[in-house]
Amino acid sequence: MNARLTTALGFTLALAVSAQAGTLEKVRERGQLLCGVSPGVAGFSVPDEAGRWTGFDVDLCRAVAAATLGDASKVKFIPLSPKDRFVSLQSGEIDVLSRQATWTLSRDTQLGLRFAGINYYDGQGFMIRKSLNAGSAKELGGASVCVPTGTTTELNIADFFRANGMKYESVSFESGDQAAKAFESGRCDVFSNDVSALSAYRLKLVNPAEFVILPELISKEPLGPVVRQGDEAWNSIVRWSYFAMVAAEELGVSSANADQLAASGSPEVRRLLGSEGKFGEPMGLKNDWAMQIVKQVGNYGESHDRNVGAGSRLGIARGLNNLWSKGGLQYSPPVR
Repeated sequence: MNARLTTALGFTLALAVSAQAGTLEKVRERGQLLCGVSPGVAGFSVPDEAGRWTGFDVDLCRAVAAATLGDASKVKFIPLSPKDRFVSLQSGEIDVLSRQATWTLSRDTQLGLRFAGINYYDGQGFMIRKSLNAGSAKELGGASVCVPTGTTTELNIADFFRANGMKYESVSFESGDQAAKAFESGRCDVFSNDVSALSAYRLKLVNPAEFVILPELISKEPLGPVVRQGDEAWNSIVRWSYFAMVAAEELGVSSANADQLAASGSPEVRRLLGSEGKFGEPMGLKNDWAMQIVKQVGNYGESHDRNVGAGSRLGIARGLNNLWSKGGLQYSPPVR
C-alpha cells in the first residue's frame, strides 16, 4: 500500500470516528442507552413485577448496549404511546426507538428519522369473537373496529374497507391496551392491529379461546428500530447490531458457543466475532462488539424463539422472519 493511499484511508477513518461524537458519545458519557419501547406488548416489550423488561424489541436495545457499552444490561427502557414515540426520538428523549414501528415512505422522509433495518416482517389483521361466525375479513362489512390511534392501523383499515366496498365504524383509542379492553367488553365487533400484536393481546384476554384471528393480512408491516436523521454513524451501529444477530444465526454462532467459535477456522465467523480484522474501529466500537452481542443477548433465532416463537407463549411461526436460506427474508450483508 503506497503512502498516499495509507494517508487517505487514515483520514477517512478519522472522519468516521469523529462523526461518532453524536449519539454514541452521549451514550458513553451517560453510561446508559435510552430505548423507547411499547408500554407492554407480550413477546416484544413488557416489564415484570420487578421492572425488568423482556421481549424481542427489548433484545434489540440490549444488543446495541452490548455493542457500544460492552454490557447489555445498561439500558433504560422508556415506555411510549403511539402518538409520543416519534416525538420522543426527535427531541432526544431517547437514543433509539424499538417499538413495533412500521417503515413507511412518509415516516422515512418527513419526520427527520431513519429506520435502521427491518428486524420483523409483519402484517395487519383482524381479531373477532368466534361467535361472530366470520371466516374472512371480507365478511366484516358494517362492523365496528377498535384501533389504536396515531398508527398506520387506522389508514390500512380505511384502505381495506374502501377497496372492498364495505362500510365500517372506526373506534379509536389512545393505546393498544385500551383498544383491546374495549373490544373484549363488546364496545366493538373487531380489533385490528399487527398480527404479532393481536397474538400478544389475545393472551391478555380473560377467555382467549373465545377469540380468533382471521387469516387475511391486509397490509405489509415492515417493523424495525428507528434513529434520528443526521447521525449516520449511530444509524450504522444500530443497523449492524441487528445484522450481527442475523449473521450469527446464519453462521451457527449462538450465546452457548460464541467463545468456542471465536477460534474457529472459518474466516466469516472470525470476522464477525472480532478474532480477525478490525471491523469495529470504523464504527467507534471495540472489535469484539458482535461477540458481546451474541454472548449477552444471543443470535436472531434465539431472540425470536424465546420471545415470540416456538419457545414462547405466543408460538408465532418464523415465516417471513426465517433466514433467507430457509425461505424467509432475514438476511445480513457480510462482515467484510
